[in-house]
Amino acid sequence: MRQLTSLDAQFLHTESATTSAHVAGVAVLDPAGSPAGTVTREALVTLLRDRLHLIPALGMRLADVPFGLDRPYWTEDDSFDVADHVHETILPMPGDESQLADAVARLHERRLDRDRPLWEMHLIHGLTGGRIAMYAKVHHCAVDGVSGAETLAALLDLTPEIRTVDPPAERAPASAPGTVMMLAGALARTVTHPVRVLRSLGRAAADLDVIPIVATLPGAKLVAAATRRLTGGAGDLPEPPSLSAPRTPFNGPITAERRFSYGSVPLADVKRVARTFEISVNDVVMALCASALRSWLREHDALPDRPLIAAVPVAVRTASARETVGNQLSAMLAPMPTDLDCPRERLLAAGAAMRAAKRRFARSPTNWPDELSSMVPATVTALATPAIFRLASMAAPPVNLIVSNVPGPQFPLYLCGARMTAYYPMSVLTDVSGGVNITCFSYDGSLDFGVVTCPERVEDAWRLMGHIQEAMDELVELADARGVSGGIRPAPASRPASEPVPA
Repeated sequence: MRQLTSLDAQFLHTESATTSAHVAGVAVLDPAGSPAGTVTREALVTLLRDRLHLIPALGMRLADVPFGLDRPYWTEDDSFDVADHVHETILPMPGDESQLADAVARLHERRLDRDRPLWEMHLIHGLTGGRIAMYAKVHHCAVDGVSGAETLAALLDLTPEIRTVDPPAERAPASAPGTVMMLAGALARTVTHPVRVLRSLGRAAADLDVIPIVATLPGAKLVAAATRRLTGGAGDLPEPPSLSAPRTPFNGPITAERRFSYGSVPLADVKRVARTFEISVNDVVMALCASALRSWLREHDALPDRPLIAAVPVAVRTASARETVGNQLSAMLAPMPTDLDCPRERLLAAGAAMRAAKRRFARSPTNWPDELSSMVPATVTALATPAIFRLASMAAPPVNLIVSNVPGPQFPLYLCGARMTAYYPMSVLTDVSGGVNITCFSYDGSLDFGVVTCPERVEDAWRLMGHIQEAMDELVELADARGVSGGIRPAPASRPASEPVPA
């Protein structure tokens, strides 16, 4: 028996007529070397049945507390059939990249059925070159970015030969408590809620100035500074950047429609830029995104004169996806130097901003998202969250977008015998976080980007992806020039062709 945490439940409450709160990804498969020469729905269903015990989230469904008086519980659904969650479709000719992106965007728009385990998989045939795509989505209340990658990894093999896994160990099924126990727990938590709120405020008080939305409230900075002085936590803690997100076309109420674009850049190039300028790979990712966003905003005559503010999810997992269903994540806020014209200055400023954000994060409670979510009673949160998010998007957005970087393996993996050539991650759009989400995943020598947008905010998602690839070329030129001027001529890097970007 496990109850959803406040943060897990928040992802449920975030959903509305215009918001679907699942994480997803598109695996592109080359079946040429597989024993069967293809990947069928039947083969994927068989694989899931054999390995379902390795992925607890896929066998769980929600058990709601009567009248919504408390957060739901997870309970095992022994009666469900994985075949009901696996679908198959064929792209029309010619099966190009834009057609795949359109098909995936339509799948990503649809909310998951809460009466069943919260996941779906779709095999998409008809891609050019005989390739196959597999789109999978799992509700964000069950997995975060890292545990989602672990979930996918449980289905993958190191060779085209499908490995044999050990059968599940004998154990008692995890079931939700009965109605009476649920109501008793809800009553107990309602009575003790004020005490828990005070505790959460005490733990978060020193960092009110870096928590989205809360940081913009009158007196938040004064309370945070006073708390740090009283607790001796000021020290060499860097001052937080301005958390006033500028108004951009990305921000405002979103619709239920989605657009999707994807592409890759060579990880070797990213690492070479990082080494040359003595920054991290994640800093380079932030610089790439800042450059792409700047280019898009300039094209649309909407470039603000101050940096955009990005929310950057951070994994704080202490248990694997096999051990724990739900989220173990926090977030940092960082300015994106979209206001700087010089690419080199923009790169160095992105690195400096991320170092400052990491210093703050290292000294702050990593569970503030859960603390913040727990301050409002479950009944109020369920009813009020969509309305609050929509009002916030129309007033003053706390962030302009979410940028996420999930590390992955640097060797090839196989699904049902077919080699996975790329994996493009996808995440959530909400009214409050903006109509753009950029997520990347490092895999087998490439950095694979997935860009999700709301067409009401950004219609031309492919332009954003194109700008990311252009920014990578720009940074490689900077690294080459830096190496030559420093007397070190870098060896030419292998640059595998990235996915073509439709105009």
